[in-house]
Amino acid sequence: MQTNTPSRNSIRLTRRGRFALATLGAVVAGTAVAVPLLIMDGDEDKRPATLIVPEGWRASQVYTAIDKTLDLPAGTTKKSLAKADLKLPNEAEGNPEGYLFPATYPLREEPTPQKLLARMVEAADKKFNGAPIAAGAQRNAMNVYQAVTVASIVQAEAATRADMGKVARVIFNRLERGMPLQMDSTVNYALNRTAPRATKADTEVDSPYNSYRRMGLPPTPIDNPGEEAVRAAISPTPGDWLYFVTVKPGDTRFTADLAEHERNVAESEAQRKKAEEAAEK
Repeated sequence: MQTNTPSRNSIRLTRRGRFALATLGAVVAGTAVAVPLLIMDGDEDKRPATLIVPEGWRASQVYTAIDKTLDLPAGTTKKSLAKADLKLPNEAEGNPEGYLFPATYPLREEPTPQKLLARMVEAADKKFNGAPIAAGAQRNAMNVYQAVTVASIVQAEAATRADMGKVARVIFNRLERGMPLQMDSTVNYALNRTAPRATKADTEVDSPYNSYRRMGLPPTPIDNPGEEAVRAAISPTPGDWLYFVTVKPGDTRFTADLAEHERNVAESEAQRKKAEEAAEK
């Protein structure tokens, strides 16, 4: 079982292979495009009745959605943070990333950014600080905020819900062995973008969110995870895996053997190039 981290120049160790998305004519990363998902109440002239926050949206996407939903100037919701008085954990230091809980929020009379953000944080607080999650975090030698941070990476990296527990296990196995996480999702967060994969140049970015260069967890969550991802973070699937890559849709391969992982990565790259060539025809 591989326990040492090889040179970053040789291979990226843990990332999702999203090559197949090229066949759809679009690239979609672990978080969705920041467009508000709305349910209209009556005719088109009426105010939307609800705002839906999908799992995996970043805080910046939620801010944009609220601005659009309430027909406010861009940046209004983000500016409102200073006076929102959100009940966040001390570790968050006022940053609500990870605590804008994914759910459907009714838009009551005269909704404001502060009220909507407060309701999202309240929903997260109820979910995350309940006995099961708090006990699960403690069982894995974490506090709740760290568990939410792990869950946010799981949300971004797992190709399917079924893979979430395995991705969480890779994170824990790497942390326990003193290995960098080397997750492309954290690099994308550092670069404030969504991309199918990080390049070598990307992994050199100087940021506390660059898990190729920095050890341990990033300083905050990198998105707002849903319940499935949080459950995976506190109850990871048993296994010795250290590496994973999606070779094709529905085929994410986990392994503890570096040589096997390198073969999987080579197959993933071949499949990606094949899909890109087919899309260009």
